Amino acid sequence: MTETLRRGRPGMKSVYDMPVVQDGPPPGGFPPLRYARRLPSTGPTGFTLFAVAGAIMAYGFVKVGQTNHHRRALKQEKLEARTTLVPILQAEEDRRWVKWRDEKRQHEEEVMQQVPGWEMHEPIYKTGRWVSPARPVGIWGGG
Repeated sequence: MTETLRRGRPGMKSVYDMPVVQDGPPPGGFPPLRYARRLPSTGPTGFTLFAVAGAIMAYGFVKVGQTNHHRRALKQEKLEARTTLVPILQAEEDRRWVKWRDEKRQHEEEVMQQVPGWEMHEPIYKTGRWVSPARPVGIWGGG
């Protein structure tokens, strides 16, 4: 095997000139290989997540319904309280209006007492029905 290969270097001419050496298994054989795919658990399954999300939403809907029911009851109670107070408030407004009307009539008597042919307390609106007095608006309003 001292033949020279190309370029004048010693060595084998071919790989085929190598002696054949074959490996064998160790006595008793090789240990078994684990080739199955065994992944660790990464958390709850999709069905579990879906069920938990559904339960949370159902609980939320129940709480929203209870809150709406409570708010509706409070609103009804407030409306009933205001409805009860309406006659009292209307009576106070009527007393205030009568006092205001009497003051205006008294002022009219003082101002117009020297005018001949002026009829006191005659309505200025000739509609044949009661008309509430106009309230002052804008810059003309006030006392």
